[in-house]
Amino acid sequence: MKVIHDPWFTVEEIDSATYAISEYGHWEKVHSFLLIGEERAALIDTGLGIDNIKRIIDQLTTLPILVITTHVHVDHIGSHGEFETILVHKNEKEWLAHGIKGLPIEQIRKDIGRDITKPTPESFDPATYKPFQGEPTELLDDGDLIDLGNRLLTIFHTPGHSPGHICILDNSRDYLFTGDLLYTGTPIYAFYPTTDPEKLVNSLEKIAFLEGIQQIFGSHNQLGIDPIILQEVLEAVYELRRKDVIRHGTGIHNFKTFSVQF
Repeated sequence: MKVIHDPWFTVEEIDSATYAISEYGHWEKVHSFLLIGEERAALIDTGLGIDNIKRIIDQLTTLPILVITTHVHVDHIGSHGEFETILVHKNEKEWLAHGIKGLPIEQIRKDIGRDITKPTPESFDPATYKPFQGEPTELLDDGDLIDLGNRLLTIFHTPGHSPGHICILDNSRDYLFTGDLLYTGTPIYAFYPTTDPEKLVNSLEKIAFLEGIQQIFGSHNQLGIDPIILQEVLEAVYELRRKDVIRHGTGIHNFKTFSVQF
């Protein structure tokens, strides 16, 4: 077992070739994930950018790194600039290159700098923080396959939280990485102007029908979710439709182990 002690990142081994890199010192409790194949490795998101995640990756593998972006929100692209190969869904190419229109830098800096419980590196200053902007190396679409070398990943386009949000299925282990589509502990966000409640619910239904999932990994809060939650997700989808509440402004809808805010 690889043990890494770091002042900012918490590294947890999921299995001998899969790691969670977490930022528990920030209120968003963001998880990024490293999946190591025989020929290359995939890094699912690069965190907040408060500290440099590449420092951790370099201790875990020497293989070429593909950064797979679940979506282009600042808490998932923080260290993108440290890597050469960046993949993003085609619907968020412009966001990655030019930023999200209508999202003021003042709000970004306020959110990135609040409620921090661990010491941050001297290089981090919320007052001057800037989200990554750059051109992706490759564009993704629904159903794309990524071969890491004896480890095949399937891309699922799951819009709603954002237009180009994706989930990633690790076919070799039946791990499902759900980004900000599904996690527990705090409400799933579907109330921003750039979110689409109807599409988010459709995406939840899409992943609920996946069979054989052994473990689910959302990008916030609890690390690892029992796949039994997918049955609850499907029931929640039907309930939300029956109540006719799938639109902005209807508030928080609580279920047994997760909640959604429209």
